[in-house]
Amino acid sequence: METLSSLADGFVIALTWQNLLLALLGCFLGTMMGALPGLGPSNGVAILIPLAFTLGLGATPSLILLTSVYYGAMYGGRISSILLNIPGDEPAMMTCLDGYPMAKAGRAGEALALSGIASFVGAFLATWGLILLAPQLVKIALLFGPAEYFALFTLAFATLGGVAASNQAKTAFAAALGIGLATVGVDTQTGVPRFTFGEVHLYDGIDFLVAIVGLFALSEVFLFLEHRHGSADADAKKVSVGRMMPSFALLKSCTPTMLRTSVLGFIAGVLPGAGASLGSFIAYTMEKKLVDKDGTFGTGDPRGVAAPEAGNNAAAGGALVPMLALGVPGSGTTAVLLAVLLALNITPGPLLFTQQPDVVWGLIAALFIANFMLLLMNIPMIGLFTRVLLIPPRLLMPIVAMVSFVGIYGISGSSFDLLVMIGFGVMGWVLRKLDVPLVPVILGTLLGNNMENNLRRAITIDNGDWWTLVDSPLSIGLWTLALIGFLLPVVFGRVLKSRMRRMKKDEEGSLVD
Repeated sequence: METLSSLADGFVIALTWQNLLLALLGCFLGTMMGALPGLGPSNGVAILIPLAFTLGLGATPSLILLTSVYYGAMYGGRISSILLNIPGDEPAMMTCLDGYPMAKAGRAGEALALSGIASFVGAFLATWGLILLAPQLVKIALLFGPAEYFALFTLAFATLGGVAASNQAKTAFAAALGIGLATVGVDTQTGVPRFTFGEVHLYDGIDFLVAIVGLFALSEVFLFLEHRHGSADADAKKVSVGRMMPSFALLKSCTPTMLRTSVLGFIAGVLPGAGASLGSFIAYTMEKKLVDKDGTFGTGDPRGVAAPEAGNNAAAGGALVPMLALGVPGSGTTAVLLAVLLALNITPGPLLFTQQPDVVWGLIAALFIANFMLLLMNIPMIGLFTRVLLIPPRLLMPIVAMVSFVGIYGISGSSFDLLVMIGFGVMGWVLRKLDVPLVPVILGTLLGNNMENNLRRAITIDNGDWWTLVDSPLSIGLWTLALIGFLLPVVFGRVLKSRMRRMKKDEEGSLVD
């Protein structure tokens, strides 16, 4: 009853006109950004962070706007997957396998509507999972001391690559780079400047938001300048949308698939580092083994569209559980949202639910509202969102650059921050060229200081005894999970990644035949 009462209070906060309009705006912009190949939810949220701060929004409205963008981008990723066979982001890759064959058969409208409904089911069930699971994690998290928190941060970095990681060494390098960037500034315990090189602007350290916008948004602009991609007109015009709504019989046959894969996706999302990519892959492969008796998956089976979409959207909701309850992001986009919370002077973790319940429950209520908005928006506006694919990048990228510069300057009023943002943009461009993931860099920058402070605190409390780090069953369990999480991608990651690629190539080959 206490949980339902808190949720009711959250709806009181979320159902103000300002928050409703922000949720609607976030859903619309997120869906458009998700539809554009390459942007994805991480970039979509990062690009719009300056907008939230420029508008002078409070903590709850800012989070409502950005989480609506997050959910909207997860919905939108399916549009280019189905129409162009180009995933809007990595989690939407599995949707290509059956979505594009449906589109080629003149059933693009049905595939888009079905994927929107599956996305709604996955996200809706995941939000209920967030309500039920996060408070239970909070009770466990209250047992944490400095040593346990240090082990928890280590677990977050160790599992960052996820099971689907292609190169764990590059992930470890990116995390180390991020932790190194976190040491820039004045040491909070000794007062000694570290790696500031005499620059006064660096005494406060590196601003999370400047780093995120530079790494994600500006690096995308630099990549465009390098490759000068053209318009998607030619490909987008090849596919007709056709019938806009799936039949009742089709929805009925796909309902069990949506429910099963939502549970699988949610579990994958809660695991740190697994994320929506693994959620969609597990959902598709498990459903294929379970129900594909006639070998129709990969040839335009609607269940092959519903499974990955329900799975990846459920994983997106599941990734919010460890971020809110433990302060450890479960995916790349929640790492960006974590930076927003810290910039708003909100510390995620076990005390968040007791000290600032209005923020948490207002956000959860807004997720329900955003889900219904996205469902109502995505079905009648399918035609409009497909037109987004026709926007030439030469028009889109200048807008991204303008929002980045104006937004960051509006937040800090410092031209030095603009230079730092450009520097991070160049760094992001170089790292992406080398196929080094950007999320570990951000996570290292975000969590590096807390990790260092908890390590120092734990050692100081026990008079310099390093064994205090493995002095409790909880910390031993976390260290064990960290070790398993680091070794698992090394052992199975390459195999899993190759299976995902091989499955997509096999399905595409059968489609051509």
